[in-house]
Amino acid sequence: MKTANGHEFVAMLEKIAPRKLAMEDDPIGLQLGDLSKKVRKIMFTLDVLEEVVDEAIEQGVDMIVAHHPFLFRPVHKIDMETAQGRMIRKLIKHDIIVFAAHTNLDIARGGVNDILADLFELKDTEVIVPTRVEKYLKLVVFVPEESSETVRQILMNSGAGEIGTEYESCSFEVSGIGKFKPSENAKPAKGKNGELASVKEVRLETIIREDLADQAVKAVKAGHPYEEPAVDLYPLEGLKQVEGLGRVGKLAKEMPLEVFIDIVKGVLSIEHVRLIGDPNAKVRKVAVLGGDGNKFIHAAKRSGADVLITGDIYYHTGHDLLAMGLPTIDAGHNIEKVMKSYLKTEFEERSKNLGIEVELIVSEKNTDPFTFL
Repeated sequence: MKTANGHEFVAMLEKIAPRKLAMEDDPIGLQLGDLSKKVRKIMFTLDVLEEVVDEAIEQGVDMIVAHHPFLFRPVHKIDMETAQGRMIRKLIKHDIIVFAAHTNLDIARGGVNDILADLFELKDTEVIVPTRVEKYLKLVVFVPEESSETVRQILMNSGAGEIGTEYESCSFEVSGIGKFKPSENAKPAKGKNGELASVKEVRLETIIREDLADQAVKAVKAGHPYEEPAVDLYPLEGLKQVEGLGRVGKLAKEMPLEVFIDIVKGVLSIEHVRLIGDPNAKVRKVAVLGGDGNKFIHAAKRSGADVLITGDIYYHTGHDLLAMGLPTIDAGHNIEKVMKSYLKTEFEERSKNLGIEVELIVSEKNTDPFTFL
C-alpha cells in the first residue's frame, strides 16, 4: 500500500465527477491548499463552515472534499475577525486542502441526482435539464493477429469500449486476410519491400466518445506494429449520452402525494417539508433536482412529472408552480448531503484498487441553517 498526494485524489474525483460537466462559472476544484502534499485522511462534507473546519482539525484531516465551494464569490479581503477569515486561517495553519465538486457532481452519472433517484426507487430515469450531449464514433483498426490484444488494450486505456454506465472494455473482432505492397522506401513490419504481402489480420472494432477519438487514434498509431496502420472512424447517429441536471422517473406504483411525502421524509431523515399543491394529488412520475430548483420548474413540468422534489423554492416561484399544476415538495437544499457517503464509498473502492492507503470519513456536522419550530 502507498500514500498518495492530493493530485492523485483529485484524479480519482475527476473519474467520478469530471470537471468538464460543471456549469459555466461554477468555481469547482481547488479552493485552498497544496495538492502536492501527502494525504492520509480525507473528510467529505456538504458545506465548508467554521464548525466543519474545527471538526477536520480535531480529526487530523489532510483534505476536505466538499460539494459546495466555500469561495463561491470573489474574495476581496481576508478579515480574521469574520467567520470566513478565521476559517481560512485555520485551514492554512493546519495545512488542510479544500477541494470542491459542485455541479459536476450534480450532473455526473451516479452523482447527487442519481443518488436521490435511487433512494426514491425511481425506474427508467431520464435527465430533466440537458447540459451536455456526448456523441460516439465507431473506431475500426486492422492489426496482425498476434498484436490484436495489445492494440485492444491501448484502445481501452484510451477510453474506448464504454457503453452506458455499466459496460466497459467492449469490442468486436473478425479475422481475415490483409494485403498490401510496401514501397522500396517503406519499413514494413510484415512482408518485403516491393512485393505484395498477405497477412492474417484482425478487424478490431469498438466505440469511443467523440472527444476522446483523436487521442485514441494517436495512441493506436504509436503502439501499432505497422508503419502506416489503417484506422477508420464512423459516426454513430443513434448513440449518444445526455448529461444534465435532475432526474425524472417512475415509482413502482401510483400513490397519494401525502403518502409519498411520508416516504420522502423517511428516506431523507427529515421531519418537515414544504408542500406546494394538493396533498391528495396522485403521484407516479417523480422529478428530483438536488439544491436550488427555481430555474428548472418548467423543465420539470415538461418532463411529465406528477411531483417535483427540490429545494429553496421562492415565494413567487411557488405561485408559478400552483398555476402550472406541478405539486412540489421543497425538502431543502441540505438533501444534497447524500453525496458524503457516496463519495466515501467511491474513494474506498478506488483507493483499494490502486493500492492507496487512506482513511476516509464523513463530516458529522449538520450544516442545514434552518430549524423548524
